[in-house]
Amino acid sequence: MHCVSIINNKTFKKKIIKMNFVEELKWRGMLHDIMPGTEEQLQKEMTTAYVGIDPTANSLHIGHLVGVMMLKHFQAAGHKPLVLVGGATGMIGDPSGKSQERNLLDEETLRYNQDCLQKQLEKLLTFDSSIENGAEMVNNYDWMKEYSFLDFIRDIGKHITVNYMMAKDSVKKRIGEEAKAGMSFTEFSYQLVQGTDFYHLYKEKNCKLQMGGSDQWGNITTGTELIRRKVGGEAFALTCPLITKADGNKFGKTEEGNVWLDPELTSPYKFYQFWLNVSDEDAEKYIKIFTMLSKDEVDSLIEKHREEPHMRSLQQRLAKELTVMVHSEDDYNTAVAASKILFGKATTEELKNLDEKTFLSVFEGVPMFDVEKAKIETGMNVLDLLAEETQIFPSKGELRRTIKGGGASINKEKIQSEEITVGSDRLLNNKYILVQKGKKNYFLIRTV
Repeated sequence: MHCVSIINNKTFKKKIIKMNFVEELKWRGMLHDIMPGTEEQLQKEMTTAYVGIDPTANSLHIGHLVGVMMLKHFQAAGHKPLVLVGGATGMIGDPSGKSQERNLLDEETLRYNQDCLQKQLEKLLTFDSSIENGAEMVNNYDWMKEYSFLDFIRDIGKHITVNYMMAKDSVKKRIGEEAKAGMSFTEFSYQLVQGTDFYHLYKEKNCKLQMGGSDQWGNITTGTELIRRKVGGEAFALTCPLITKADGNKFGKTEEGNVWLDPELTSPYKFYQFWLNVSDEDAEKYIKIFTMLSKDEVDSLIEKHREEPHMRSLQQRLAKELTVMVHSEDDYNTAVAASKILFGKATTEELKNLDEKTFLSVFEGVPMFDVEKAKIETGMNVLDLLAEETQIFPSKGELRRTIKGGGASINKEKIQSEEITVGSDRLLNNKYILVQKGKKNYFLIRTV
């Protein structure tokens, strides 16, 4: 994307030269369904599009990144992105892809969640009202709360037939013969509420396109149909494939649950590690979807990785791009330094520079022993500390032999003598001591 200036009535007006957004999505593997005429609309003029985000948590997780990246590419192509926080729809629950209704939230919680999501999105999209295609955030509760039930069924409900609504796959799956719990009227009406959002944004924001995951196609097209039937307007739909892992499991889930963008919920180190540990096949897919790298850069990275897959250069670049984009360059550097520790490459200095949260993330699950801080402050002989006070070593004799063989370390420094004293100067974050037995066995001493 680049800009050229043209003279218009003695003033300079910037006209954005757009890349082809649809073609961009195609090579990235991010296009599933597209309504006829969508590409022509985007080539014709700067267009406003929206993606809906569920506000039932106070943080985005990496599953949300697919929709956010669609908006990010959309904005890079010169178009205007809207993020719709589903305050009203969050009070209902979307039946798409779910087997049961979800918990409903009160307005105070939804508003708090919206503020948290906005702060995260400001790192990923350009929210600048001074530029023509600056991103905006809207909340459908702001217009849906004004609707009475009678207004809704008169202004919206009469335009969409039950036959039309029943034909949607998301409805069929919930009320068909195999469905056990059935479907409440609340969830049945969801597509009308989402359609109302599209209609409202079409009128108020000149929004002509809604994007989302492929499971949202039915809800999105209900909106385009409502706009056509109510005002004779033309609106468009575009969806991205649902992202899965190569082994068929759900993308973005770990044994601990979601991978969150909030550093308090998922540390930058764990976030970095998630991307670093994806399979080769997934890395080739994710580097296209979750980064802004150009096609030439991506092709070059994939080719290099295939020549030397053991170097895991693709995963390293993927982890870097995502960690810097979502967190920061500093967080990325800290995560890299932390990763070196478990592979024995880190220095004592790097260990000391880790903040407590990252330090504990690295050594999560490592055996931990508590020792009174006063004992460390007055100084303890290393044999007494490691073989009696903590039982890291079963006996002083074994510890002596390990020290002699160069196999015992404190804070990444080899223990040179059984005579050394361990004092408070050894404490990391004024609280911990890292003990290593051999190459891979780690233990933590925590002062209390």
